[in-house]
Amino acid sequence: MLDLTLLYVGAALTGLWGVSHLIPTRSVVAGFGGISLDNRRIITMEWIVEGVALIFMGLLVAALTWVDPASAAARVAYLVTVAGLLALAAVSLFTGFKVNFLPFRLCPFIFSGSALLILVGGVI
Repeated sequence: MLDLTLLYVGAALTGLWGVSHLIPTRSVVAGFGGISLDNRRIITMEWIVEGVALIFMGLLVAALTWVDPASAAARVAYLVTVAGLLALAAVSLFTGFKVNFLPFRLCPFIFSGSALLILVGGVI
C-alpha cells in the first residue's frame, strides 16, 4: 500500500509541477522584454514543452500504477521516468537554480524528490 502511495504522490507532484509551468507562460515570456518574435516563440515553445512533458510523466506513472504497478512494463516506465526527472533536475541545477526566482530554484528538488518517490515506490 505504501508503494502505491509513493507512486501516486510522485506522479501527482510531477504532474502538478508541469501544470505550474503552463499557467505563467505568458508572463514568463513577457519578462524577457523586447526580444524578437522568433525568440519569443522559441521560449514559449520550450516553456510549454517542459510543462507538457512533466504532465505526461505524471500521467504515465499514475496510469501504470492504476492498471498494473507490478508489471515489467510499469517497472521499465518508472525507471525511464526517474531517469528523465533526474536529467531535468541536473539541467535545472546548472541553469534555473542560478536564477534569483524561487520557483526556478525549486525545480531540482521537486524533480529529484518526484524521482525518488517513483523509484522507491515502483522499483526498489
